[in-house]
Amino acid sequence: MSYTPLPPALNPPVRTLLGPGPSDTHPRVLAAMAKPTVGHLDPYYLQLMDGMQQMLRAVFQTQNRMTFAVSATGSAGMEAAVVNVIEPGDPMVVCVNGVFGGRMADVAARAGANVTKIELAWGEVFAPADVKDALAKAKPKVVGIVLAETSTGAWQPIEEIAALVRDAGAMLVVDAVTALGGLPVEMDRWGVDVIYSGSQKCLSCPPGLAPISFSDRALEMILARKSKVQSWYLDVTMLAQYWGSDRVYHHTAPINMTYGLYEALRLVLEEGLENCFVRHRRNHLALKAGLAALGIGYTAQEGHQLPMLNAVRVPEGVDDAKVRGELLSRFGIEIGGGLGAFKGKVWRIGLMGYGSRPANVLLFLSALEQLLAEQGYKFEHGASIAAANAAYSRGKNGES
Repeated sequence: MSYTPLPPALNPPVRTLLGPGPSDTHPRVLAAMAKPTVGHLDPYYLQLMDGMQQMLRAVFQTQNRMTFAVSATGSAGMEAAVVNVIEPGDPMVVCVNGVFGGRMADVAARAGANVTKIELAWGEVFAPADVKDALAKAKPKVVGIVLAETSTGAWQPIEEIAALVRDAGAMLVVDAVTALGGLPVEMDRWGVDVIYSGSQKCLSCPPGLAPISFSDRALEMILARKSKVQSWYLDVTMLAQYWGSDRVYHHTAPINMTYGLYEALRLVLEEGLENCFVRHRRNHLALKAGLAALGIGYTAQEGHQLPMLNAVRVPEGVDDAKVRGELLSRFGIEIGGGLGAFKGKVWRIGLMGYGSRPANVLLFLSALEQLLAEQGYKFEHGASIAAANAAYSRGKNGES
């Protein structure tokens, strides 16, 4: 009897993950995930769930009782948010200024929503007036918007739009996948009804869990549905019984992933939310100064650029794919390329969570200078490093 040879032993390369996600995993998170597995109804695990809910409420800045982690990636968080609040035929307005707004519109249409898209050029952000007009015309039940558009690096203001949505009697769903842990997310103060994120961005945990929170208003609407939620697995009326006081079995939760997210949230709250935000901004401004010294500019409009996801234009005459490939093969650095309309034109440089450190900024700029020089791109050698160091020297916030 012949046997097929085994594939090679697991030996993943060590990378510096500076792309749009996943981010570098904190060593304490990796250590947490290696701890002994218990059952998903074990008293220890149920206690852990309580602690994780408490910490998720803190990072989302909410008191919502239905705050938990979907046992799947951030895209499932988007789907859970939409399919629970949408019934077939419901009108929904979705703000689209990049890939993930477009994805939300697609998810809503598949759930049977009558979708109206408000579209802007990639890199721009929505003004309250843009949404006000759509509210008057479409009279939506739900409005969806992306707080941190990962494809363009655009930071969307939410507060005024949330007030308009609430005044119109609609519910607001917010995508905070890239935002959570890296910039202010204030669910209760803004008046957001549903918000979701992912474990693999600024929380520096591997992909696999999607933090999510539903307001009491959203839950009341969900409980009053005329039809069952389209997805059995993502039905919050059933998940509430597992994550609530009853702990009724729903599915086998990813135990060790929960360990990882639990430790990741402890790290964020140990540092302090405001300190996390300052750190992300400081490293973003240093990188931005370094890139400016090389003549490299951002895609998102000024004043609305994300601190954790730097989407920048590939310089004229530079081979996008070659730079990204050699960053990975020669320096072990991963960055992302452009998506959709930005394919081949944009680099997406992540400084998320544990990856948002001065050492990574300076390492990346040094490697980039070498690769640009090899392609004949003209700049003053060492200029990006000097500019980044000058930004760091200007003070705690990276500003003069």
